[in-house]
Amino acid sequence: MQIFRQLADIPADFGPTIATIGNFDGVHRGHQWVIAEVVAQARAKNLRSVAITFDPHPARVLRPESSQPLITPLAQKLELLAGTGIDAVLVLPFTSELSRMTARTFATEILQRALRVTQLHEGENFRFGYQAEAGIESLEALGRELGFTVRVYAPRHLRGETISSSRIRQMIAEGDVTHVRALLGRSFAVCGTPASGRGYGTRYTVPTINLAPYAELLPANGVYITSLTVGTESSSETFEGVTNVGNRPTFGADSFTVETHLLNFHPIELDESTPLVLTFLRRLRAEMRWQNPEALKEQIGRDVAKAKRYFNICRVVDSKLHSAHPQA
Repeated sequence: MQIFRQLADIPADFGPTIATIGNFDGVHRGHQWVIAEVVAQARAKNLRSVAITFDPHPARVLRPESSQPLITPLAQKLELLAGTGIDAVLVLPFTSELSRMTARTFATEILQRALRVTQLHEGENFRFGYQAEAGIESLEALGRELGFTVRVYAPRHLRGETISSSRIRQMIAEGDVTHVRALLGRSFAVCGTPASGRGYGTRYTVPTINLAPYAELLPANGVYITSLTVGTESSSETFEGVTNVGNRPTFGADSFTVETHLLNFHPIELDESTPLVLTFLRRLRAEMRWQNPEALKEQIGRDVAKAKRYFNICRVVDSKLHSAHPQA
């Protein structure tokens, strides 16, 4: 997948293209559905497929006081978009200047001239241009004038839920990491590095890893069954874990941490720059204040036992699935 971070990066011979525009926060199943259609149409017509997105998120420029944390920061979003099979992503720097661009100028300069778009795929609530001046009808009119067609998509629903970034963000913020999996099409995960000041060396021998401060969306404070992947894609290892998200109230300190106890731990190569991917699988309980550290230790033992049962059940189910479908 090619990544263009400004219009000047787009090769003169890149188009014609079939495109979609969006923030794609979460790259959820609704996004995946639209992008799959873009990719399929482009391949059928021997054209290029492209997703147009923005960095930072427009809300952080237009409404900084009320902007929401992201489900997927840009690096993670680009990795997920690469997995859709799309040919390229144009990441437009969202500046005050871009925010004042009219719908006509956007369509002319970016869609027609830079990308030579022949089809544009958008949700029915899509709006663009200065102060969100234009909707689908205006987009279709501009398309007729500038030489592209518009395919419009109604919102998708799954198990009675509308698939949207805002609904997914709400579910994660409430700690509902089990049900959000259906809307995302995968378990919710955050990417980061180990927290500093924990004595990480060449060989790390303690079965607890803290995530470095993370500015984007985290689940509600509480205890979760998780998996933690340590290292790069070419050299990584995944551990089963129990993660506490919160302030450790039993110890009387207002010190927010995302702390993961690794169940199947062994000493590993780790430093403060080692990539981590923390995947949230199931919420066990809310964060609580215990009478003393001994009571907390007993509860942690119960949490660990529940997590081990969860992973054992997963292994049994996976084994049965592989036995039933050996070619899968």
